[in-house]
Amino acid sequence: MLKIGVLASGRGSNLQSIIDSIEAGELQAEIKVVISDKEGAKALDRAAKYGIANKYINPKAYESKENFEQAMIDVLKKYGVELVVMAGFMRILSPYFVRYYRNRVMNIHPSLLPSFTGLHAQKQALDYGVKLAGCTVHFADEGMDTGPIILQAAVPVKDDDTEETLAKRILVEEHRIYPEAIRLFSEGRVEVKDGKVKIKNRE
Repeated sequence: MLKIGVLASGRGSNLQSIIDSIEAGELQAEIKVVISDKEGAKALDRAAKYGIANKYINPKAYESKENFEQAMIDVLKKYGVELVVMAGFMRILSPYFVRYYRNRVMNIHPSLLPSFTGLHAQKQALDYGVKLAGCTVHFADEGMDTGPIILQAAVPVKDDDTEETLAKRILVEEHRIYPEAIRLFSEGRVEVKDGKVKIKNRE
């Protein structure tokens, strides 16, 4: 069974969607540990509720970003984590971390990448006037919101949308496609070739 480690900084709604998929038997995986860089993050409470190991690692306690990330790697290794899942983790991982878990770190971003990277992706989409927004699950690489795309879902943009209403509708799709991407990975159906993801035996 696939062993997952989750990195989260906030409420952990995507973490919850993964937990729900596991509980429902839709995803054959086990969340071994949840790590947060924020003390008191709700994601840690969610983990504790389900008996999942959880740990706050204070970035300020380390002399460098690499030392902080090494502390995270040490915890992930302790729990035998095979796939690292970023669920609202608000730090950009360094090349050091990404190289260690090459094509084994997933992230979800609330836009149809490569459009609208970084913060406030929904506002960027509205400001640009796009007719379709959405979300993307991808493998993290050395860039920001770059890396091979695994799955995407589109959401129509309404004329009266605000950043909040659009974000809410995108979040529904995030909760659908993130567990699906993890499921495909767990089944050995995700292959990265020439910087692109190929999904084997896609329905």
